Order: sequence, then structure tokens, then C-alpha cells
Amino acid sequence: MLYLSDKIQGMKLSQEQKIAFSKAAFFCSQAEKCTSEIQEKLKLWGLNEDDSQAVIDELKTEKYIDDERFARAYVKDKFRFNHWGKQKIEFMLRAKKINQEILELAFEEIEDESYLDEIKRLLTEKAKSIKAKDQFDKRNKLMRFALGRGFESGKIYAALKELGI
Repeated sequence: MLYLSDKIQGMKLSQEQKIAFSKAAFFCSQAEKCTSEIQEKLKLWGLNEDDSQAVIDELKTEKYIDDERFARAYVKDKFRFNHWGKQKIEFMLRAKKINQEILELAFEEIEDESYLDEIKRLLTEKAKSIKAKDQFDKRNKLMRFALGRGFESGKIYAALKELGI
């Protein structure tokens, strides 16, 4: 059986880079991480940019880092558990420096039907707790709520119309 320490011995990295690789590999094995998160960690650990890039390249070669895999998992989790819309998820992934091609692939994880169902479910639930003076006020409050969650205005309008609000 090949262990991480055996893999490290065969790498063409300096001793400092090998130590950083070990720490980063452990960090990546705990949860999905993207390249920018690892770059930040390596910088925090005192590695310069060139050394960091060598470590990141090795982590990618060994499949510890895969931005597409990270983005797909992120989209799936934030939609399913945090009930975020595509706009908010995209904003957060862009902050993590995920490129447009990967974003488009990652959003395939959300089916259009379940997306609209989720908007309707959130709006129905929120409508129960909203205190509004009239229907117009209630609709505006629900609209702001859904926009804050990152859903697109056109989809929100469609959901509100379907719900009769």
C-alpha cells in the first residue's frame, strides 16, 4: 500500500514544499477545497508564490484539488442545505476565483423544476410569518426575501404568480 509519505519522497519539491504539500493534502482530505483557498493557506504558512504554485500543481496532479469537483459540490450543497439561489451561489464562487466555464458546468447540478419548486416552497413558508398591511406590501416583502437568497427576479415573479400572491 502506498502512503502519502511514500508519494512525497518521490516528488521534485524542496523540503519546505513537501511539508506544505503534506499539510495541504491533509487540509484537502477533510473537505472539498478550491485552488484559491489552498493558495491562501499556503501564503498564510509563509510560502512564496512560486513555491505555492509548485505545491498546488502537485495537489492537482494527485487529485487533492479539483475546482470543477469543488464547484459542483458547492452548488449542490448551498442549494440543498442553505436554500440559496443561483445568483448568490455564483457570487460566492466568483469570490473563490472559480472561472465561468466551471460555473456553467456546476450549475448543471440544479434542475430547473426543483429550482422553481424550491422558490415556491421558500415563499410559501415565509408568507406565513410576514406581517403586511396589504397584498402589495406582502408581495414586496416576499420579493426582497427571495432576492436576498439569490433567486432571479423573473423566477420569483413566476413563483409568486403561480402561488397567487
